[in-house]
Amino acid sequence: MSLTETVDRIEGLSDDQRECIENCNEAAEASEWCADECLGDPDMERCARLCRDVADLTSLHARFMARRSQYSSTLAAACAEACEACAEECGKHDATHCQVCAEVLQECAESCRGMADA
Repeated sequence: MSLTETVDRIEGLSDDQRECIENCNEAAEASEWCADECLGDPDMERCARLCRDVADLTSLHARFMARRSQYSSTLAAACAEACEACAEECGKHDATHCQVCAEVLQECAESCRGMADA
């Protein structure tokens, strides 16, 4: 079963919430990949650290949303902020993993910003 199919089975979520959960999970995967690729390069330390923070925050936010936690909107704001900072950092680098990560994180930031404002 795909992630989309699983998320679709969670009752009581809006389409925007479902999309945000999917975006958060995709962001977690992309930022883990990017962080792993950046390891060992002293010039990429900031990128790797931001990516690791984003991976943790986005996966946590997806879980909070799935269980409809009262803290989800608070976490959404932190998630959006971290995604924006990391996307900006990743966007400075030419590596494919950084460019992919920046693109995915920009989408996630928009989604999370919508959840924080909801």
